[in-house]
Amino acid sequence: MINLLFRIFSTDLAIDLGTANTLVYVKGKGIVANEPSMVAVYRDNRGNQKILAVGEEAKEMLGRTPGNITPIRPLREGVIADFEAAEQMIRYFIIKAHNRKALVRPRVVVCVPSGITPVERRAVKESAESAGAREVYLVEEPMAAALGAGLPIMEPSGSMIVDIGGGTTEVAVISLAGIVVSHSIRVGGDKMDEAIAQYVRRKYNLFIGERTAEKIKLSLGNAYPDDEEKTMEIKGRDLLSGIPKTYEISSSEVREALSDPLQQIVDVIKTTLEKTPPELASDIVDKGIILTGGGALLKNIDVLIRNTVNLPIVIVDDPLTTVVMGSGKLLDDMRLLREVAIN
Repeated sequence: MINLLFRIFSTDLAIDLGTANTLVYVKGKGIVANEPSMVAVYRDNRGNQKILAVGEEAKEMLGRTPGNITPIRPLREGVIADFEAAEQMIRYFIIKAHNRKALVRPRVVVCVPSGITPVERRAVKESAESAGAREVYLVEEPMAAALGAGLPIMEPSGSMIVDIGGGTTEVAVISLAGIVVSHSIRVGGDKMDEAIAQYVRRKYNLFIGERTAEKIKLSLGNAYPDDEEKTMEIKGRDLLSGIPKTYEISSSEVREALSDPLQQIVDVIKTTLEKTPPELASDIVDKGIILTGGGALLKNIDVLIRNTVNLPIVIVDDPLTTVVMGSGKLLDDMRLLREVAIN
């Protein structure tokens, strides 16, 4: 009887628990949520706290709240930094995915970075269980991304995937439903935003917020020089006078600001290629390297990587949803899910 109730009230779902955005895929429906991984917390004078907003609503408050309301990101560099906020955020997404029904105990697939430690793994699993999941399966992001990109992961041939997310960059070579070589570095979209903010501070003595840095990256961000030079106005607080000021920044300046995080991403790709067995390396020469994640949308990043490693680079059609679509496919194949899930 209990199992029958589970089947009636529960719909299995997959969660791409990203540092920047969380995506939720419901079996039979597709992607039902794609919102910022952010929670707004209210603290009273006694130190008690409650969650005011989650997702898009919480991000709107960033940099615009009074002292007793703090927008926080429960995940940092791909892993849970605030357990309580993460649990509340996961619960919000589970309930949202089930049309606000609280009586749900779904089976949940959660994507995690390949470099995650056993302690961090347990934190993710316990957060999902506390949020109402009946069973939790953890799947490494490169494996889910490879499935989402339609790579032949079951075959005895090498496929190389590079997933540039908000908090981490995952590089992996996959063959026979297993990860042969992988590297995970805690460099991604967030580090790019930080690099832009630091550059502006250093060059113009201008203090800008997270949202402004992200806006600059999205408007002017580019990884490799081209003929198109663009500029935009940026507003922030002058560090010397304390007065708000406006400056103009160019795409070549943004490229200079991004050079360090981009170099780290290129270096980890080269390290992974160096450790790849020769037979699988020859497969990668034929197929190329597959790019996914939000970082794959950075202008000319494929040109930068191609010129460095001299291999074909393929950006998937929808880099932002590749991981969650791949984990969604696993919901339809329990045998494969049990094979690729990490303990």
